[in-house]
Amino acid sequence: MKLIDPRHPFFRPRWRRWATVVVPAAWALVEVSSGQLLWAGLFGAAAAYAGYVLILTYPSE
Repeated sequence: MKLIDPRHPFFRPRWRRWATVVVPAAWALVEVSSGQLLWAGLFGAAAAYAGYVLILTYPSE
């Protein structure tokens, strides 16, 4: 089961792929700073997964 489809046209621009990774990572830091470790872990995991799919293993252009 794919949670993120890297071949979808929405992810073609590089800035959208990076934004999909950076926004949840930044929100994880906000959650850590407020002491909400469960939410920080969830958003951190989402950012890590998105980074793996959209940046590390993105199909060649």
